[in-house]
Amino acid sequence: MQTQAAGEQYNNPSEEMEGQSSFYAEGDGLVEEEKDVRQHLTFVLGGEEYGFDILRVQEIKGWEVPTVIPNTPDYVKGVINLRGAIVPVIDLRLRFQLEDVRYDELTVVIVVHVRVLDSHADGEEPSYNNKVVGVVVDGVSDVCNVELDNIRPAPDFRGVISSDFVTGLTTENEKMVVLLDIDHLINEGIMNQLDSMLP
Repeated sequence: MQTQAAGEQYNNPSEEMEGQSSFYAEGDGLVEEEKDVRQHLTFVLGGEEYGFDILRVQEIKGWEVPTVIPNTPDYVKGVINLRGAIVPVIDLRLRFQLEDVRYDELTVVIVVHVRVLDSHADGEEPSYNNKVVGVVVDGVSDVCNVELDNIRPAPDFRGVISSDFVTGLTTENEKMVVLLDIDHLINEGIMNQLDSMLP
């Protein structure tokens, strides 16, 4: 499995990956069939594989100790200065209450773009802002092409990872990958609390 280096950037995340073609037999010839494929960045949390849409990924950074924000949950590690932007850092391992959380040379911060619900917006229709957040994981695994037809519905995990945070399950190299809804995960009480504390 290919390992992505910390510091690698995914520039211009503006277009979804185009469908890939496959062929099936019909009569005496082959017929081309378009498949909807989306790329996901996969990573490790507590020995399990997870992933989210690579279009949300801005870059991957090595672990650095962030500036601590007082009176925040333990999974909010603080903030980092990313080229002049103040970026909150959230440890998904602590958010999911995983054990044996370590910070070493393999630990990385995946910097992602999320759509955050604007709790101060007026009107009946919800309003969203685009924000940048760093998420801490045990390590980055690979970039995989996921056929949308092969994504299975998420079961009720009945644990610390709510099925509301999961868009579905897929298989990559014979390993199960849990695909996360990064917007819902970050919005679920995290950013609203941080907004009142950040400058």
